[in-house]
Amino acid sequence: MQSAGGFQVDAASQAEAAAPATAIGGTGSVGSLLSLQAVGEAGDGRRRRATRRAHDALDQMQAIRLGLLDGMPSEARADSLAATLAPLVPTGDADLDATLAQIDLRARVELAKLGRYPD
Repeated sequence: MQSAGGFQVDAASQAEAAAPATAIGGTGSVGSLLSLQAVGEAGDGRRRRATRRAHDALDQMQAIRLGLLDGMPSEARADSLAATLAPLVPTGDADLDATLAQIDLRARVELAKLGRYPD
């Protein structure tokens, strides 16, 4: 029996409400990480070194971001990030090279925001 004016939940609206939440933003970093993970440690020395360097740069940028959120920017982290920047050496994989270039550009932007202008 239904009472007049009572609250009812439609089965269709329950299904919509149970849909998983999705993240808004930050997908550029996730895409970069996935591209780097696809390369993994396989490949020649240039690819491994370039991948390691990109992982280091991403780790340093994350540490800088967390430091800024905590209100404690770290000069040492900025120095470490600047040290990871070096001329890009082509790996022979166009997709990997594009991902590495994006990470390098992002690192340079982060350093510029901190008042450090890498060459």
